[in-house]
Amino acid sequence: MSQKPIVLDAPRPEPRARTAEAIQAEILEKLTYSIGKDPIVARPHDWLKATILAVRDRIIDLWMESSRTTWRTSDKRVYYLSLEFLIGRLMRDAMSNIGLMEPVRQALKNLNVDLGDLINLEPDAALGNGGLGRLAACFMDSMSTLQIPAYGYGIRYQNGMFRQEMSEGWQVELPEDWLAHGNPWEFERRESTYEIGFGGQVVPIAEPDGSTRLEWRPAEHFLAVAFDTPIVGWRGARVNTLRLWSAQPVDPIYLDKFNSGDHIGALEESSRAEAISRVLYPADSTTAGQELRLRQEYFFSSASLQDIVRRHMQQYGDMGSLSDKVAIQLNDTHPAISIAELMRILIDLHGIKWAQAWKITKGTFGYTNHTLLPEALETWPVSLLERMLPRQMQIIYAINAEVLAEARKIAGFNDQQIAAVSLIDEGGARRVRMGQLAFVGAHSVNGVSALHTELMKKTVFYDLHKLYPDRINNKTNGVTPRRWLMECNPGLTKLISDRIGPEFLDNINLLSQLDKHADDPNFQEKFAAVKRANKQRLTEVIKDRLNFNVSPDALFDVHVKRIHEYKRQLLNVIQAVAQYQAIKSHPEIDWVPRVKVFAGKAAPSYWNAKLIIKLINDVAKVINNDPSVRELLKVVFLPNYNVSLAEIVMPAADLSEQISTAGLEASGTGNMKFALNGAVTIGTLDGANIEMLDAVGKDNMIIFGLTAEEVTLKRARTEVPRSAIDASPPLREALEMIASGVFSPDDPNRYRDLVGGLYDHDWFMVARDFDAYAKAQADVDAIWQNSRKWYSMAIRNTAHMGWFSSDRTIQQYAEDIWKVPVR
Repeated sequence: MSQKPIVLDAPRPEPRARTAEAIQAEILEKLTYSIGKDPIVARPHDWLKATILAVRDRIIDLWMESSRTTWRTSDKRVYYLSLEFLIGRLMRDAMSNIGLMEPVRQALKNLNVDLGDLINLEPDAALGNGGLGRLAACFMDSMSTLQIPAYGYGIRYQNGMFRQEMSEGWQVELPEDWLAHGNPWEFERRESTYEIGFGGQVVPIAEPDGSTRLEWRPAEHFLAVAFDTPIVGWRGARVNTLRLWSAQPVDPIYLDKFNSGDHIGALEESSRAEAISRVLYPADSTTAGQELRLRQEYFFSSASLQDIVRRHMQQYGDMGSLSDKVAIQLNDTHPAISIAELMRILIDLHGIKWAQAWKITKGTFGYTNHTLLPEALETWPVSLLERMLPRQMQIIYAINAEVLAEARKIAGFNDQQIAAVSLIDEGGARRVRMGQLAFVGAHSVNGVSALHTELMKKTVFYDLHKLYPDRINNKTNGVTPRRWLMECNPGLTKLISDRIGPEFLDNINLLSQLDKHADDPNFQEKFAAVKRANKQRLTEVIKDRLNFNVSPDALFDVHVKRIHEYKRQLLNVIQAVAQYQAIKSHPEIDWVPRVKVFAGKAAPSYWNAKLIIKLINDVAKVINNDPSVRELLKVVFLPNYNVSLAEIVMPAADLSEQISTAGLEASGTGNMKFALNGAVTIGTLDGANIEMLDAVGKDNMIIFGLTAEEVTLKRARTEVPRSAIDASPPLREALEMIASGVFSPDDPNRYRDLVGGLYDHDWFMVARDFDAYAKAQADVDAIWQNSRKWYSMAIRNTAHMGWFSSDRTIQQYAEDIWKVPVR
């Protein structure tokens, strides 16, 4: 059946009234006819869905017009491939971006419904975990705001990564259930369903002209079904699409097995398919876990590429123009298999010769690297790829042969350099280096902070940079000010608007005008009042979730991010122990009351990270229940950190902990969000901290610790860290308390190995940065006691965060990498 031609001049709907009365009528209509509830008996979740559907209808009008415009103008499209999209709750974001927040609030008030209650009822979309996914979400917001035609492609995880709960201080992983009652924001697109294969064999097929082509005949087949979510930009400038893939079986049930009594076996294919889109980052400590991860990455990469090619052919009918009309950005190495898959599609399915296919592929892809950690630069066993993706592995071998020939013949590389740039790691069990594949298959390879980009050239991609010296470039990360200031901190947004005018809402760089008000006592007083109100809100969350009281007048010292040894939550909690001991030893000192707030998830198979969470909770239990501390120090771990919790924590922070081991944090975006909301940063010269220091000035950040170069030198000298520990009595005493079981009387040896690692190697420089960190924290106390100085610093942090908007980042991607116009 032939497809009908696309109609680009469909009649546009009449603009909808934006009054509270009109919206109230629409909400009631949705409640009655879409949900089937009488307002008299409607429950809060009914009102939530009705409100979302009413807001969604207005977004759909903009969405369709955006799509028609792109088809009409034949503008180049951007496709952003990411294994994570940490979009959080969408209702408040959507209402804010199309200017409906107050009309909807009033409409619901007329119906005796509180908008704030409904916002809190909406579940967070469990589509990500950390900075990678939140960055992707910010980028989608900015691409819509800057009117760049774009699709985000990812996986529709049914159970997310996990919901974190605590059991006696230990992290417990439970499944997320965000889709249990459906997702009113999404639309299933049954027409956009693609077959995804695994395994099987590659068969040579003789052509009539005597040549031979290769055909992959997979042994397994699954379906990738598209679900679309509209992503609206600021003031409704454009609505782009987040397309997520759900894995489904070709045959949902084997009836012959079912009827023969094998009721479980009859559902085997369904279980195998659904496992692909069930959980984000399944543990890969087993062979089965590694295979599932590879299945996930190929599944969403192949589905996305098939969709991109289908759309391109539908509009242009010629694959030769792909790189002129399509820009695909790989968000880290997870979608790197896309390089080989696009080559397969071009060569095997469209008959394009190798040289042209390789030129098109490189011209189409850009690759963003997010890490210098070896374990995060994915590698897969050659045997696994040969078994699961035999044709793609053949193509990887062929790409590798071409790259190595170029390195040898043109660049004159020696054997050592050849081994370094090879896509196949031949040391031990042979493995495919996915970062290398992404590098050679893209025309642009970017880092995400100035330091990270330079370290890429000197470390992980040293030899590839020599081979392709013009490929690496920097695009420092940014955050959307819509969600991370205007929505999560309305009090501060209003204060800024009252002082410098509302124009900054449309041009975030105008925040710099706040600088001249930073020393104004009247403005400082109002700024402090907003901060205290935000802290009061966080104290209520802490009370509600932990049944624990903290004072909003204390200094809120906040460390929230993924739990990893390089992010050094361990350094922070050791300093808390040292502070605890100092308070007990010297009660006569005028100590600054402090609340240390931790939050973050540890990967299920990352034992040391989970042990650090337990240590934080054990330390908190002792300190918080010791009357001799006199409310001067509290330690809090908030479970299940997600976007919605971050939107409460970040506006409440006084001190932002950005204390990663120098040279290991690619960029960070939490640092930007905290500073935007008026927190002062304590941090190392790592990631985007360096550029933030340049922006806000050295007098407005508290920097400590070893530099990336010094870390490298200490590791090269294989220094024994014991001498640093012995030279620091507070550190030695704190470690002895932890290792001896003071905080773990039920298991005195629980932390012995964790502490022993600091004595033996201290790879992440916790011991060797401790004294500098402790001094920096003492400086924090001194500055806090001078409130005029503190708030001057805090205001200047907010004032100079305009450059760290994701709008600026995306504009640089658009101009330098994607070659698309920004409006």
